Amino acid sequence: MDLIQAIILGLVQGLSEFIPISSSAHLIIVPWLLGWQDPGITFDVALHIGTLVAVLAYFWQDWLRLISGALRSLRAGNPLGDPAGRLGWFILIATIPGALAGLLGESKLDELFHGNTAAGARNGILIIGIVMIVLALVLLAAERIARHQYDMDHLTLGQAVTIGLAQATAIIPGVSRSGSTITAGLFMNLKREAAARFSFLLGTPVIVGAGVKKAYDIFKPHGTPVPDPTLFAVGMIVAAVSGYAAIWLLLRFLQRNTTLPFIIYRVALGLLLIVLVLAGFRQ
Repeated sequence: MDLIQAIILGLVQGLSEFIPISSSAHLIIVPWLLGWQDPGITFDVALHIGTLVAVLAYFWQDWLRLISGALRSLRAGNPLGDPAGRLGWFILIATIPGALAGLLGESKLDELFHGNTAAGARNGILIIGIVMIVLALVLLAAERIARHQYDMDHLTLGQAVTIGLAQATAIIPGVSRSGSTITAGLFMNLKREAAARFSFLLGTPVIVGAGVKKAYDIFKPHGTPVPDPTLFAVGMIVAAVSGYAAIWLLLRFLQRNTTLPFIIYRVALGLLLIVLVLAGFRQ
C-alpha cells in the first residue's frame, strides 16, 4: 500500500462509516475495483481509530450528558428516572446484540469476504451487491411508512433494543451500521435527524469494541505485523477528518431531506457490482 491508497481508503472509511452505504462493503469494493491488495487488519485498526476519534469529537457533549445522567440516576436509586441517564442505559443495553454478533460472527465473515482467491472475492462482491439492494428497499419502505414524529428521548427500551438488533446485522458487509439503525429508527417513527443521532451514539461502543479487538489481534504474541507508521497515521487522520465531516453533513442534510439519495446510490452500486461479477470482471 502506498500513500495515495492510504488517503483514499481513509476517505472511504470516514465517509461510508457514517453515511448509510456500508464502510465494510466499500473497503472491500474499492480495492477489488482498483486491483489493490486487501489493506489488512492493521490498517483497518487505523481506520477504526480515525472514525472513533470523529464520533467522540462530535458527540463528546452528548456523552458527558448521558454518562452524568446515568451516574446521577444511580445515586438517586432510580436508573430510569433521569431522561439523559435513561437514554444512556438504553444505549448500553441496545449495544449488546451488536457486540455479540461481532464476537461470534466476524471471523467467519472475514473468511468469506476477504478470501485470497479470485472466485472467493467475486462471490463476496456478488453478496455485497445483493445486500446493498435489499437494505435500500427496506430503507425505502421505512421512509414510506415512518411518521417522523419523535426525538430520541421518546424511545422505549424495547424500541432501543430493536434498533440494537438491527445494528447486529451490520457485521454483514453491505448492510451498513448507520443504514440498519437509521432504518430501524425510522420504523420507530423517529425524526430522520434523531434516528441518525441515535445511530451514531449507539454505534460508538461497537466502534470502540471493534478497534480494541483488532488492536489485540495485532499486538498479541505472534500477531499481525504493524505496517508503515506513516501510512497508519495518514489513514487514521484522513478517516477522522472525513468522518467528522460526514457526521456534520448527514445530520444537517436529514433535517430537511429524505434518505432517497442513499437509497438510489445503494441500488445503483448493487446493480453495478452484480453486472461486473456476472460479466467476469477480475476473473
